[in-house]
Amino acid sequence: MRHDAWRPCDTPAVREPWAGPVVALVCSAGGLDPLSEVLGALPGDLAAAVVVVQHVDPGARSLLAGILDRRSALDVRPATTGARLCPGTVLVAPPGSHTLATADGELTLIRSGAFPPNRPSADLLLVTLAVTAGARAIAVVLSGHGHDGATGATAVHDLGGIVIAATAASSWAPAMPTAAAERDHIVDHVVPVGEIAALVQDLVSSRI
Repeated sequence: MRHDAWRPCDTPAVREPWAGPVVALVCSAGGLDPLSEVLGALPGDLAAAVVVVQHVDPGARSLLAGILDRRSALDVRPATTGARLCPGTVLVAPPGSHTLATADGELTLIRSGAFPPNRPSADLLLVTLAVTAGARAIAVVLSGHGHDGATGATAVHDLGGIVIAATAASSWAPAMPTAAAERDHIVDHVVPVGEIAALVQDLVSSRI
């Protein structure tokens, strides 16, 4: 929960898009605990922007950003159309909207509708992040049912980014991270949830 002036792109005077690392944490069922653990272990001055997607019913109340903000030194906010990617800030996809990364360093939301596929979509976020951030993208696939995120993780890998998957043993629902790990060697690191934050910090440091 960091609400100060550290983030340079959070001020109107600075118009350039964030040119540093962008971390995407994607999950579904069983995702709250690993999200809390990873974000809770990251420093408030992390030199990376962070985006979170967790599958949720489109009619649900938007509570995740508030919960994670209380558990993290980072500044956690709901994602909105036009929200800028900023270091030290976590933007959380709201229910009922897919969240896409844009070339100008912002997010845009599109209505997901009331029916599957998974929503908000991890694949849509990761594919757009891969295209717009390239080697600056770091995708982290956490607990969840199904295989959402595997295609997006492939795009991140193919366009120069890094992919991390949680181990099955450390995931309440291992299908999502396992689906990514079983793709054609696109996952760079398969590690327990408890080791992800330190790994993310190392990767961010190597990209600034």
